[in-house]
This record gives sequence, structure tokens and C-alpha cells, in this order.
Amino acid sequence: FIMRTFLKSWIPQCLWILRSPSRTFHGNNRLLTFQITSYYESVNQGKKEVPEYFNFASDVLDEWAQLEKDGRKPANPAFWWVNDKGEEVKWSFEELGSLSRKTANVLSEACGLQRGDRIVAILPRTSQLTAKDILYRLQASKAKCIVTNDTLAPAVESVLSGSQFLKSKLIVGQGSRDGWLNFKELLAVASADHQCVKTRCQDPMLIYFTSGTTGFPKMVLQSHSSYGIGFAVSGRYWMKLTPSDIMWNTSDTGWVKAAWSSLFAPWICGSCVFVHNMPQFKPEVIAETLSRYPITTFCTAPTAFLMLVKHDVSSYKFLSLKHCVTGGEALNPEVLAKWKIQTGVDIHEGYGQTETVTICANMKGMKIKPGSLGKAVPPYDVQIVDEHGAVVPQGEEGTIAVRVKPTRPFCLFSEYLDNPEKTAASVRGDFYLTGDRGFMDEEGYIWFVGRADDIINSAGYRIGPFEVESALIEHPAVVEAAVVSSPDPVRGEVVKAFVVLAPAFVSHDPEQLIHELQQHVKKVTAPYKYPRKVEFVQELPKTATGKIQRKVLKNKEWAK
Repeated sequence: FIMRTFLKSWIPQCLWILRSPSRTFHGNNRLLTFQITSYYESVNQGKKEVPEYFNFASDVLDEWAQLEKDGRKPANPAFWWVNDKGEEVKWSFEELGSLSRKTANVLSEACGLQRGDRIVAILPRTSQLTAKDILYRLQASKAKCIVTNDTLAPAVESVLSGSQFLKSKLIVGQGSRDGWLNFKELLAVASADHQCVKTRCQDPMLIYFTSGTTGFPKMVLQSHSSYGIGFAVSGRYWMKLTPSDIMWNTSDTGWVKAAWSSLFAPWICGSCVFVHNMPQFKPEVIAETLSRYPITTFCTAPTAFLMLVKHDVSSYKFLSLKHCVTGGEALNPEVLAKWKIQTGVDIHEGYGQTETVTICANMKGMKIKPGSLGKAVPPYDVQIVDEHGAVVPQGEEGTIAVRVKPTRPFCLFSEYLDNPEKTAASVRGDFYLTGDRGFMDEEGYIWFVGRADDIINSAGYRIGPFEVESALIEHPAVVEAAVVSSPDPVRGEVVKAFVVLAPAFVSHDPEQLIHELQQHVKKVTAPYKYPRKVEFVQELPKTATGKIQRKVLKNKEWAK
């Protein structure tokens, strides 16, 4: 098994390729932990050559286990899991290695899987997939095995007739089910002896499904080196991780950020991965957890940080917390400032995609410019390009892009599997196009404007939702805001804001308050960007991690 890793929290919606028996050590590429002290040093680290062979399980996890055994690593667990019932699990790297080897044997023996076979895992918290969603993923991936729990098993069974490639079904949890292999029972009797396969850096390791603006979700193929080595610089430098740190990332395991911050980056750096198994995001539970446990590094979505500062965490004591990071959507400067006031800790925003590792970040030693994504993270050369793939002048808006010619970065996805047209369309000229709009300032900082398909084109004016949302949140009446395009017979589309009001403003006259908010936005940003439509709502649609689902609001608006 590539990762040989079976955790309390899986990485659902991704496919893991099985590793075959053949133990090999791979030269001098062990423990890719960089003692980086400045942004410029990280640039040099990003230029290091990638080895021919690499496997995260043997070259990282097994090496940390050996250092742990030899007493040359701080006494920190590799994995620390808790829940709201008071249950707790801690694994050392040695225990993690033993359990993952046993899991690899379960998959290769009881499940009958071989090298190259694909496994699809669908486990909480991403339990929102319908039977139709599951069938598409099973058919597209040609998965030989599915791993799920007893809650989701009925949905899987309802589509089995259309899953011609599926050979084995593995159920995880306390319950059992007829026709399913029981992981807990199999793990108890499995051998802990397993030989790790020798894998080349560019061999396939992971496949993530990622949604686009049209068509079915694409399968993003990542290699052993792209994620296995690609997070070495950002892990040590953006997340600021060391073997003494405890990293808590609240990302839903169906989101690629969980792979970034709950697996690859922390374990490359020998850090402890902390997991609080809670079904949904609650600010008070987050704050209490940060107070109770010695968490040093914290990562959550910008919207979750907004919920935390609205909850006001200034009365809590986060004695161990020293570094915070965020990503997945733009961080409002107002939230950054309030978090700093309430906790004394900065939030270091980063930016990337399923197809990449960290593209830009506010890294250690850099001046943080509120609202900026930071600078390019090595080895990426990040530029802003026009529709022809030509680099635009500083300050001019365009598409955020990564240079792929003459040399394609090793930490970029291999391809959209079985979709050569989409793979080819992702490159224009010498650049991979992210599909996000932004601009670069005179110091090389990247500023996010909006997703290309989120940009609002109103009477010829291009408006990014982020700036309007940031302006609205500065008003005391606004707890949360989401901005989308809305159809208009004259302008084509206009800015519409969905606003959650603070309790003290709920009883105010709606028309008067809308006018007040519109005038406020006109003063804070360019007048043409103000929301011509405003709707007050009790809550905004969010993912399990607290990320606002603007696409849901936009689809409803255009369906009217």
C-alpha cells in the first residue's frame, strides 16, 4: 500500500494505488526536512534535485520511526486523535508503521489487490455523496476496492450492478455487514511484516476528484514525488513545522487540504498530526480544544477564522499556539486583524489547488500584506498572464499561472486521468493556468481577485467577489457575507450580496439597512462594485469545514 496508512480519519474521494512487495532503501533522499530560516533560503531548497526513486512510507514514515526508536526524535506522537466523548488515541511513528503494514497486508491478501489497483475511500466527514456520485467515481476510477462505513454502505450497494470493476468491499467502524469484509476483524489477525515496493518518483500515487464549471468531476493524478516531496518546503516554511510541533488542521478529509496539512507536510517534518473527530464546525469547540491541548500550529478555512473571531476567542488562553495558516478561499483583512488582536498570532495565508502543492504563501520571515496570498513558493515560478499566456505588467489583472516550460515542476499534477483534452487545455503557452484571477504587485506579492467563473461582469465592469465581501464585513451589522452574480436585464449581471446580520441589527428596517450597506461599500471600495441586490439570510451554505459554498448561492440565483 503506497502510504500503508490507515487513520481514524481517511482521505475520502481519493484513490490510493497498491504497493507490491519489494523492500528497497532509496539512497540519500531520506527525511526531506529543511531547516529553512528565510524565504530566500527556501528558494534555494526548492532547486534541489528530485531522486529517481521515492516512497513516502519507507523514505519518510519508516525513517522517522527509526529515529524515534534510536532516541533521536523529540518525544512527540505521530498521530493524536480525540473526540467529543472523551476518547483519545495516540500513535508513535513506530505504532503507525506497524498498523499501516498490517493494513497493507489486509488489502493485498484479504482484498486480493495488486500493484496498480485502485481503492476508493468514502468516509466521514465527506458523507454527502449520493448514490449517483458514488457510481460515477467507481466507474471513472475503475476501482477494484471500496472502503466505507456502515452508514454509507447501503448507497454503495444500490449501485453495485453498475460497478463492473469492483472486486472487494471493506467496511470500517464498529458494525459489520453481510457481503462486506470487516476491517477491524482483519486488522486484528494481520501480520505486521510487509515489504515496501520500490517506486519511481513519477509513478502514480493519488487520484483526487475535482469539480469544474462544466461536466463531471475530473480525476487529478498525483505522483509519489508531487505530494510526497512537494510539501517539504511549504511544510517547514509556510506551516513552520518541526519534529516538536503538533499540527491541527480542521479540513474535511474530502478536501485536498487534508492531504496537505494532515498528512504529507506534517509527517515530512516529523510533526504530530492532531485530529478532533467532530461532525461539524463549532467555534466554541475549536476554541476549547486549542485551550486544552498543546497545539502549536493551527489551520482552518478563512470562513472558520471569521466564525472564531465573531465568537470572540480573546477570553481563551491558547498557551501553546504559535503559528496559524489558512487557505481554500480568500482571507478578509478584517479577520486577519481581529485574530491578531484576540490571540496575538498572525494568520499566514497560502494558496494552491488540487493540481498543485502550495503555489503562493505568506511564509516565515516575510512581511504579511493583509489580503495578499504572499509570494511564490519554490520551485514554482508564478506569474500573471493574459488570455494568450503572455506575462502581463505588474499591477495588471490576469490569470494566476505556473511556468511549466521548459521544465515542468515535479510537484505539479501528472494529468487529468483519461481526459487528454482537459489536460492540454490547462496549459497556455509556457504556463499552467489555475483558472483564478489576480495581480502581482511591485514586490512580487500575488493578490487574489476571484475565481475566473466567479468574476462578475456587470455592464463591462469586472468585479471580484472578495473585495465586496471584505467591505461588507467591515460594517458592524454584518456577521457574514457572500457575493455572487445575479442576472439583470440591463447590465447582464449585477453584484448580489447574501448577508447574515448581527443580532443587534435584525430588527432594523430592511430597506434602510440595505441602503446603508450599499453606501458603505461605495465608500470602502470602487462605487461600481457595490451590491445592487442584497438579501438577508439566517445562514450561508457551508461545507463541513465552514467554507462558504458560493456556487450553491449562484446556482439558485440563476435558476430563478
